[in-house]
Amino acid sequence: MKQWIGISEFVAVAELQSFTKAAKQLGISVAQVSRNIAELEAMLAIKLLYRSTRSVSLTEEGQLYLQHCRHLVASLAEANRTLANLKATPRGQIKLTAPVFYGETRIAPLLHDFMRLYPDTELDLQLSNNKLDLVQGGFDLAIRLGTLESSSLIARKLASRTQYVVASPAYLAQNGTPQNLTELAQHQCLTGTVAQWRFMQQGKVVQFKPQGRIVCNSGVALLDAALKGLGLVQLPDYYVGEKLQRGELVAVLNQLRQPDDGIWALYPQNRHLSAKVRVLVDYLAAKLN
Repeated sequence: MKQWIGISEFVAVAELQSFTKAAKQLGISVAQVSRNIAELEAMLAIKLLYRSTRSVSLTEEGQLYLQHCRHLVASLAEANRTLANLKATPRGQIKLTAPVFYGETRIAPLLHDFMRLYPDTELDLQLSNNKLDLVQGGFDLAIRLGTLESSSLIARKLASRTQYVVASPAYLAQNGTPQNLTELAQHQCLTGTVAQWRFMQQGKVVQFKPQGRIVCNSGVALLDAALKGLGLVQLPDYYVGEKLQRGELVAVLNQLRQPDDGIWALYPQNRHLSAKVRVLVDYLAAKLN
């Protein structure tokens, strides 16, 4: 790369006709500009500039050399801009995983909008309620819900979720509304993959083991059972929010509701500087809040 020494300095001095102005433009000292141009002239064994205390001018050889060097410097600047844009603009495949229902209803639509904004991106979305290994699976990103397990992954909170205990108006009319956990134990509870329901009581988190006729690993199925008056269920806001607003479900035990927990973006440490991951995480955080 020695043959590149002094070329940028030479072009700057030739165009600005000043060592001082060239040094300022390049962000180096006047002495450094002078040394690099002198080294370039020595390597070429040709004098490129006439120097005096008041002016700078090109030799005949310098004028010819400048025509070629301008293209070199412009091409180098364009190459640097290309790499900078590559780092700043999302492009290429984004591989991520998310829970099934939340992925279908919240994440996938946002990803599709993101791809419209950045047409050079591609998507590999794998929806699973299993916690897939990001490194082994080559994932750029995972969306996780609730309390995180300790890991070497980088985590960023995208939003919060609220857990509700809900039932249909018909169920409550027939069976009454529980006012505390003792009364809740007398009701039909629709149970999912989480064996314990969490509540806040006297400033402490308490666990409640629900009992009932239905156990199912699908939140959608449990929601349907609750709507049909088969019992109470604890589900996050993205399952029950619209049903609560329309009066199809009623929230109970709100005074014992556990603190909101998180919706997280997780990604491997070696991908935390990737433009596509960084911009996508920022986008999701803005849209989910």
